Amino acid sequence: MAILNDKEKLMLKIQSCSFAMKEAELFLDTHPRCAEAIEYYQKHKQMNEQYTKEYAEKYGVITMDQQSSEKKWNWTETPFPWERSVD
Repeated sequence: MAILNDKEKLMLKIQSCSFAMKEAELFLDTHPRCAEAIEYYQKHKQMNEQYTKEYAEKYGVITMDQQSSEKKWNWTETPFPWERSVD
């Protein structure tokens, strides 16, 4: 297995949280009052927001809705998250 750099590790954390959230959403569709599942979802949502913010600050935005400039569209200024960089 290849050694991951910090950028790849952070993306893996984001992907893991996104997966956990999606799984919790599916479970909550059939168990809407399960407090444990709601707590699990909220925990991963918070972590995902934290990791996504950190990624955007360090490496550029992941989604277009994170684009911050009102005068210039900066979504395309950095490599897209799925583009591998040679570090």
